[in-house]
Amino acid sequence: MDVLYFIIQQMLIIAIPLILVGLGGMFSERSGVINIALEGIMLIGAFFGALFIFAAYKPDSNSQLLFLVGILIAGLGGILYSLLLAFASVHMKANQVIVGTSLNMLMPAIILLYAKLRFGGGEGVRTNIEGLYIKEVPLLSKIPIIGDMFFKNTYLTVYIGFLLIVIATIFIFKTKIGLRLRACGEHPQAADSVGINVYKMRYLGVILSGFLGGVGGYFYSVGILNSNISGHSGVAGYGFLALAVMIFGQWHPIKIMFAGLFFAFISTLVYSRHLIPFLSNLGIPSAYYQILPYVATLIVLIFTSKKSRAPKAEGIPYDKSTR
Repeated sequence: MDVLYFIIQQMLIIAIPLILVGLGGMFSERSGVINIALEGIMLIGAFFGALFIFAAYKPDSNSQLLFLVGILIAGLGGILYSLLLAFASVHMKANQVIVGTSLNMLMPAIILLYAKLRFGGGEGVRTNIEGLYIKEVPLLSKIPIIGDMFFKNTYLTVYIGFLLIVIATIFIFKTKIGLRLRACGEHPQAADSVGINVYKMRYLGVILSGFLGGVGGYFYSVGILNSNISGHSGVAGYGFLALAVMIFGQWHPIKIMFAGLFFAFISTLVYSRHLIPFLSNLGIPSAYYQILPYVATLIVLIFTSKKSRAPKAEGIPYDKSTR
C-alpha cells in the first residue's frame, strides 16, 4: 500500500505541469491561435523561476513565500514570450506553426548563452529550494485512504495546480469572457458581428496560454528537476507532450486533467519500476522504459485523432474583410 501511495503522489507531481501547459494550449487554440511554442514557453517559465530562486534564496528564507513569488515571475516570463507569438499571429498574420517552432528553438539558445556569460559554462541555471512538501493537511489527512494519498507528504505544486484547474474551468465555461474567447475560435466573423473584438480575445487567449505555460514550466523545474534547468535538456519534450494531452483531452479542461493524469501515471511507473517486483524482474533495459510514455502518447493519438474536434477557426488569421 505504501508503494501505491508513493506512486500516486509522484504521479500528481508529474501530472500538474502537463495539465497546466495543456490548459494553456487550450486557451490559445480556443481563441483561434495554434500554440506550438508551448515547449519554449515552458522553458522560459522554468528559466525565470529558477533564476529568481537562485538570486533570492538563502538558508533562512521563507521557501514557500519565495516559491509563490516565483510563480508570478514564471507566469510573467511566459506572458512576455507568448506575446511574440500573439503579435506575429494576430497582427502580422504569420504562419502560426512556423512562428511557434522558431520560438521553441530560440529559448534553449538564450539559456545556453546566458549560462556561458553568467556562470562560465553551458549547464544552465542550477539552484535548489526546499520546504515545499506539505507534511500533513489538518482534518483532510485523517480521511481513510484518500487522506494518505492526497493530503500527506504532498508537494505544494499539486494543490496550486488543482486550484488553477478549477479556475480555468470556471473561466472558460462560466464567464462572458470565456464565452467570447471560445466564439472567436469557432466563428470569429460571427463574434465580430456582435461587437466582440476578435484581436483582443486572441491576444487574451495567447496571454493566458503564456501564463499557464510559464507556471507549468516552473512547476516542472521545481517539482521534477529540483530547480535545475538546462538549455541542453530543456523540459524534456513536456511542451509537446502537453500538446498531445490537450488534443487527447479534446480542448476541455476536465478531459485534459484526466489525460494528464494518464500520461503521468505511465511516466511514474517507468521511474518507479524498481519498487514493483513484476516490472523489476522483467530485465528490460531502462531505455525501453524511458520511451514508453511517448510511445503511449502516439498510440493514444492514433486511436483518438479521428474523433478530435479542434476549434474550427484555429490557425486561420482573422481578416475583417472576409466577414
